[in-house]
Amino acid sequence: MTTSATEALDPATGQEAGRPPRTGGAVAPRRVGGPRRWWDGVLAADPGLGQLQAGWRSLVSITTGLAVGYGMSVLLTLPAMLGMMVGGMMGLMSAFAIAENTPLRLTRSILWMPFPYSAVLPLTAWLHDDRALELTLMVVALALTFFLARFGSLALLTGMMLFNSFMVGVMADIPLNLCGKLFVVALVTSAAVLAARLLLCCPMPREDLLRTQRAFVVEARRVGDAAIAALDPGAGPAAPDAAVKRMRRSLRRLNITTVTIDGRLAQPEVAADPHTAELLHQYLFDAELALQGIGQAVQRLARLSVPPHLREALVVALVVARDTPLGRADALHPAARLIQQQAGDVLADPDCGSEDAEAAVLARRVGHLLDSLADALAHWLDLGWNAPRARAKVPFRPTVALEQNRPAGTGAVARRIAAAQELTGWRRVVPYVRVPLHAAVACAIVCPITDAIDPRRFYWGLVGVMITLFGTNTTHERLRKLAHRMAGTVAGAVIGIWLLRLIGPGHLYWTLLVIVAGLTLGAWGMQRQYAYWVVGLVTALVQLYGMSTPYSGMDHLLAERLLDNGLGILVATACAALIFPLSTRKIAQEADRGYVAALEHLVSQIQQRWADPEAPVRLRGAARGVDAALFQVRGVARPLVRMPLGVRGRGAENRLALLATATAHARALAAAADVDIDLGPRLTGHAERITRTFLESLHALDRHFSTGEPGGTWVRVSPLVRELEARLRAPAGPRADRLHTALRELAALDEVLAGFAEGLGLRAVAASADRRPAPAEVPRVPAATPQERRTQEVLAAWAVHTRRADERKPDRAPEARGPGAADAAHPVATDTLVSSPDAGPGAVAIARTENAGRERTRGAGGPVTVSGSLRCPDHPADCDAWITVVGARGKRRAGVRAVAGRYRITGLEPGTYTLIAAGSSHAPRAEFLTVELAAGEMHHDILLKSASQQ
Repeated sequence: MTTSATEALDPATGQEAGRPPRTGGAVAPRRVGGPRRWWDGVLAADPGLGQLQAGWRSLVSITTGLAVGYGMSVLLTLPAMLGMMVGGMMGLMSAFAIAENTPLRLTRSILWMPFPYSAVLPLTAWLHDDRALELTLMVVALALTFFLARFGSLALLTGMMLFNSFMVGVMADIPLNLCGKLFVVALVTSAAVLAARLLLCCPMPREDLLRTQRAFVVEARRVGDAAIAALDPGAGPAAPDAAVKRMRRSLRRLNITTVTIDGRLAQPEVAADPHTAELLHQYLFDAELALQGIGQAVQRLARLSVPPHLREALVVALVVARDTPLGRADALHPAARLIQQQAGDVLADPDCGSEDAEAAVLARRVGHLLDSLADALAHWLDLGWNAPRARAKVPFRPTVALEQNRPAGTGAVARRIAAAQELTGWRRVVPYVRVPLHAAVACAIVCPITDAIDPRRFYWGLVGVMITLFGTNTTHERLRKLAHRMAGTVAGAVIGIWLLRLIGPGHLYWTLLVIVAGLTLGAWGMQRQYAYWVVGLVTALVQLYGMSTPYSGMDHLLAERLLDNGLGILVATACAALIFPLSTRKIAQEADRGYVAALEHLVSQIQQRWADPEAPVRLRGAARGVDAALFQVRGVARPLVRMPLGVRGRGAENRLALLATATAHARALAAAADVDIDLGPRLTGHAERITRTFLESLHALDRHFSTGEPGGTWVRVSPLVRELEARLRAPAGPRADRLHTALRELAALDEVLAGFAEGLGLRAVAASADRRPAPAEVPRVPAATPQERRTQEVLAAWAVHTRRADERKPDRAPEARGPGAADAAHPVATDTLVSSPDAGPGAVAIARTENAGRERTRGAGGPVTVSGSLRCPDHPADCDAWITVVGARGKRRAGVRAVAGRYRITGLEPGTYTLIAAGSSHAPRAEFLTVELAAGEMHHDILLKSASQQ
């Protein structure tokens, strides 16, 4: 399933025939694909070593900041505690707030820190005698930090330094005459921290990418290990089940690693050029797809009675695949042929039973996938040694956003909601002031309470507000952070007090060692679990508190800290839920809508690819966008606690399983559909009708999530796909096989999404090949592959959940489940299936019938498609933006992403709409659009302003 076949390889060297031998100068691929090493487990658990780098960065920065701060205090005759406090703050903020991946951006950020920090210190000195004004300005500083976060990393760093300076000035009671010297300390310490980071932990994005690729190889070998254990005839009866579970975990980690690689390819200075990045993306996509297919087939084979000689061939081939160095990937071809030969012998046996035949078919599939894996790895390795021999059809464009070196979760969904909101009047400022207002109100409530508890440590409540609103978007995430904060504080207090008593008073260097070690280990674990960071932080703070607090009073001090932090978190959570809230349910709906939009983008790209072989489309990139959208759906649906009215319910696992199955079909569809098809006009029209009908069904699902309106219809295209397959008379060959695979995957994806739509309350009907009305139910063909069996199992579980949910509804009678059930449940409007006389054979048109009292009616023109260009002066060739369609009543109707400066919106009804175009580089722009009654296709161009004009 690669984009092109590999050239002939010399069996003696594993290189392409006619090519000079590779020299030893290029060491990067050997680092990626060499033999097993002892640190592979660490690399697989931390792809790219982002967590270890965070810990090392913290160790270097904090140690340098404390040492230089102490030296500057001696040089400038300052109190040692003040010098170390300012220097430590520079090191701490450099480690946690600055993670730039280029030396120039790193230099700019670190050298900027002393200026906003030192600018506030004189102000805190002037405010010592005015407590009320001091507290008020601290609240303003924290709110300003959240406001500046919308304007980039440097603005966020400025806000954080302002707030930290306020907090340090209040804590340390710094006199005004020392502020100038402390500025010198901050400036010199920042320069020293910058030098240390450039020398000891300089950003190397290319090296990070190679480490992530090595993690991919490690996970691939783990999949091979699990496959061998599952098929090993000498293992015990429980071994196959344990191996299958281990394989599923490895396949999940493999997917996360591959998606992370795609996200890293979008970062500056990672890939040599966009075309190399695109080819690397394609080959890794195909390699992952082959490994996923092998894993699924082996899971099914582990439960069958496989003939001994076929099982032996499978185990031998998988051992070869696992132990073969990456540079000799061509050795997988003989192993694949061995499996195919043994499978052919089983099928040729006249006494072959049904189970043996099924095992042989699955084994033959494993052989084909090993061939595909060898081709993909050979191409991928060649990119590591040499420049690409041919440019990609379309350069790489990012489809995956990373947050803390992981695929983005709810943050991307919340930003999308904020950008798409259509607000008028004073409410236009709501997206800008929502989080700052949450912070200001929460601090205004918390500050008086914590100040009354302990005026010296009132800022602990503000810290609780700050950590709650940073990096969280839903009530579930904030409550999860509360639980992590509480548990981490208790664990850190126990460890810290034990170490404090072990070290004893007066041992300054041992105390500093524990402080630095606690912060370093906390930084290393923060990207895994927030609680790990809290444990390290509290362990370090206990040593600091021990310098000024008697051991007997430490328990009371830490309990007070726990109380203040918890109060700040709870108040901030309540403010976020009550003041201009973005509800968890709305975020969940937007995540689902984003997933549907990603699928719609994929299917529209397939439609363009089949209609025009030269169309600039990226099918694998679109499928990777579906992967990223699934991560966002999972991010919303994984709260620590179940909320009574939240998004988690009894059917959440089945719902996520359905979407995961749909994503697997989408990956296979993207790889198989990337083929030139030479069909006659009637068959080409039939294929276009399939994709158009699929897009209309996706639009109905999108409308359900965008507007929350009940009803809608999913038109199954499986009958049309089977009819097209029956009409195809293409000669056997790779292109014909891939086309048949693409059609089967499209039908399987349609089946999964139809079941998903039914579970959400949409009606599922079948697109019929004749002019008769389509039946409401489609007979299902018995599954022929493990993936299809898995699909039907997940659909059955989803159907059971949906039926039970329907039975629990008190206002819905059991008899109201036929075609007229929509009338009984929703008397305002119904969807009626009618035959369209001017459509093609078997076409289905959906007409909306309105009950009495409905003001708006649909025009006779039916659904309308709007397309056009999206351009801006800053990106004339490829402007990246999302386009959201808002109806006349303020409800969103659709959302699409512009690709290569073009967009296409299908299924709009006649009426007036507002098109809102927004992107990471542009402020939202709204334009009005009127859809005529009789128009079937409309053209509308959008011109965005440049950044200098905004």
